[in-house]
Amino acid sequence: MLLLSIVLAIVPLAGIAWILLAGSITSVDGMFMSLILLTVSGIFLLDILLELRDRGLLPFLQKKKLAPTKQPAASEGE
Repeated sequence: MLLLSIVLAIVPLAGIAWILLAGSITSVDGMFMSLILLTVSGIFLLDILLELRDRGLLPFLQKKKLAPTKQPAASEGE
């Protein structure tokens, strides 16, 4: 699944490169197609990051678990 997400994140970037090489980036169609392809690629890149985080390969994205703090005992007899 991770390999498929990597491929599906790279293919839209190749489409953007093709739009740039064809010179149609300045047209409205080229701009909207680039935005759509960037969105698709971004979604799959987010999926890749979340998958790597779940596997523990990106330790800087892990949530830090805080030690429970002790609450002072309520004074009785008040």
